[in-house]
Amino acid sequence: MKRKLFIAAGALALVGIIAGILVYFFVYNKPHKDYSKAEPEFTVDALALFEEFRTDQAAASGIYNGKVIAVTGTLTSVEQNDSLTVAVFEIDEGMFGSEGIRFTMLPASKDEIISQAPGTTITIKGFCTGYNETDVILEHCSLVE
Repeated sequence: MKRKLFIAAGALALVGIIAGILVYFFVYNKPHKDYSKAEPEFTVDALALFEEFRTDQAAASGIYNGKVIAVTGTLTSVEQNDSLTVAVFEIDEGMFGSEGIRFTMLPASKDEIISQAPGTTITIKGFCTGYNETDVILEHCSLVE
């Protein structure tokens, strides 16, 4: 009886080790998506995108959230906070400051966006994460050439 219990425990331990190895290689060690090489699912104008989110946030979220989109607009400013570089397309002046679209740039695109002069019309693509009542937020962004 002890021998059968020992064999069953050994088999369970072996299955656990194999499961751990599989989780490591296929989940934990999974490569991240390269957003700079991703093809945008939508190409939109900055003003049109902002107005879609402002007028019907639920509908716009259903269309754009979780997707890579390319947005064309006028660069208003570039903000640098620690290691983050954020490009801003200001659309409107709200009660709490400027409202528009904020792009968190990829580190590889930092120098490219800093070299752009405010007032330049550019296209930026990134992963849309939503609207926070003042700004449309895109992350993992890069300039479209």
